Amino acid sequence: MTFKTLDDLTDIAGKRVLVRVDLNVPVKDGKVTDATRIERVAPTILELSKKGAKVILLAHFGRPKGEPVADQSLGLIVPAVKDVLGQPVAFAEDCIGDKAKAAVDALKNGDILLLENTRFHKGEEKNDADFARALAANGDVYVNDAFSAAHRAHASTEGLAHLLPAYAGRTMQAELEALEKGLGNPKRPVVAIVGGAKVSTKIDLLTNLVKKVDALVIGGGMANTFLAARGTNVGKSLCEHDLADTAKQIMIEAAGAGCAIILPEDGVVAREFKAGADNEVVAIDSIPADAMVLDVGPKSVEAVNAWITRAETLVWNGPLGAFEIAPFDKATVAAAKHAAARTKEGALVSVAGGGDTVAALNHAGVADDFTYVSTAGGAFLEWMEGKPLPGVEILQQK
Repeated sequence: MTFKTLDDLTDIAGKRVLVRVDLNVPVKDGKVTDATRIERVAPTILELSKKGAKVILLAHFGRPKGEPVADQSLGLIVPAVKDVLGQPVAFAEDCIGDKAKAAVDALKNGDILLLENTRFHKGEEKNDADFARALAANGDVYVNDAFSAAHRAHASTEGLAHLLPAYAGRTMQAELEALEKGLGNPKRPVVAIVGGAKVSTKIDLLTNLVKKVDALVIGGGMANTFLAARGTNVGKSLCEHDLADTAKQIMIEAAGAGCAIILPEDGVVAREFKAGADNEVVAIDSIPADAMVLDVGPKSVEAVNAWITRAETLVWNGPLGAFEIAPFDKATVAAAKHAAARTKEGALVSVAGGGDTVAALNHAGVADDFTYVSTAGGAFLEWMEGKPLPGVEILQQK
């Protein structure tokens, strides 16, 4: 992968740098409840500010559908951005036009300005050329530090890069370098763990991975669909029986590509889905008709950990069981801790992403021990599916 980074951006004192960031953070009662995404982009913002650039932040917030919506104004986010950065942040009530221009013109070297929600204009999501030009009018340089929005060909994520010199910010750079190690040019063997509830949401992902990895561990509810397709009675477990043919086809493609499919050997079953429910471990071909599998069992964890031990690269998306509810978090926690330990030893490159995955690794207390944990959600999933990301493609072309 070739793209320009902040290392290639010199003599920027006094330059107006438009920085696309992801500030789409959770807010409750007018307060930001999780500043992780702000923290991720802080290094880029502070580096540019320290070098004397006029830092102008572009971001979206929510889904206002091209119209101003009061409770989706980025003005709500300004206090949290100030807290994370530890310095003043100005705010403009529009991202284009007179209000934006006046706020930009007032900037001194090193100042930071947040422009209003780009999605308050219909031209943003349409990647309208006139809207992109209106954004570009306030900048000399464009920096994209929002990998999480890179799967969208919007004016602020793709259109601007056609109009201004374009660079990857530090978060974008770290993400792309980690992803290159994960699937682009990985050390082998490569093992992927894919969990979660449904096969239907991850068909493209599974189809792509079997061509790229040496072993694919399937856990969570989706494992039941593969087991059922193989003729196993999964009782009352979550299962998409109508996708049996799809599961069979994925297994056929895996065999053709030399990719081992690792399914549970045993499971933790219960009669009800609640914390502390009575449960037992059974062989996977002995699931009671009135029970459901809510986690993989200890033999399955041993098999997963054996593959993690063999691997030099691990890509992880989705938990192995219903980790939100004890005691059905045991397998996910055990595998996550083993992967983290191997990573800390320097024996494994571990890249993980997806909302439930981040939550599961945080639950296991090991998110900081993985090589890279992506908070990019949809963009991370589309990368794993092998789909081109417009916001990345344009940076590589530039």
